Amino acid sequence: MATEFTIGAEASCSDGFCGAVTRVITDPATRTITHLVIEPKHQRHLGRLVPLELVDTSAGDIQLRCTIAEFGELEPAEEVDLAEGDEYGGGYGDAESVQGYGNVGSMGVGGSVSGLGVGAGLGHRVRTVTHHVVPMGEAELVPGEHVHAVDGEIGQVLGFIVDPDDQRVTHVVLKEGHLWGRKEVAIPISAVTAIDEGVRLNITKKQVEDLPPAP
Repeated sequence: MATEFTIGAEASCSDGFCGAVTRVITDPATRTITHLVIEPKHQRHLGRLVPLELVDTSAGDIQLRCTIAEFGELEPAEEVDLAEGDEYGGGYGDAESVQGYGNVGSMGVGGSVSGLGVGAGLGHRVRTVTHHVVPMGEAELVPGEHVHAVDGEIGQVLGFIVDPDDQRVTHVVLKEGHLWGRKEVAIPISAVTAIDEGVRLNITKKQVEDLPPAP
């Protein structure tokens, strides 16, 4: 039976709840999912890159084949750095978010930056900068990524349907409520030309409209 991975789905380790899926990492060359990024609900700790072999795809919910302690030892999904900002006159910092940090080529390393300014004396500011970690040669999809038909944007990515035998993506699922009142619309992977800063299709909006409902 095919498995659906949706952004925002909750995940549990063998000994309890560990967080929710915030990003999906894919190998564009093979059209397979390689990792899920799972973050603790209250984000007191960094999210983790969970290899798909640790995900029990036979379960209805996302179950990980590890304990909470083992989950905490997985590779972090973000890196946090300190960056000195421009000079300013106040004692308080600011907050900023810049998308697309670290993109290299059409299928390179992707990510994002979010920073929280912190006052550092009276003349400078220091902010924390969070970079998404994406394995080299792979691509990430985050909440709100757009799906583009040949004649324009058609919706946003909700998740993927995967063949559990080889982890290949069979369908891209569009976000609820974007198309004609349907809860979900599943687009066959054969209609996908690229997964990079969104999903690009080789079919029109009308052809997407004519697809059968998601299974």
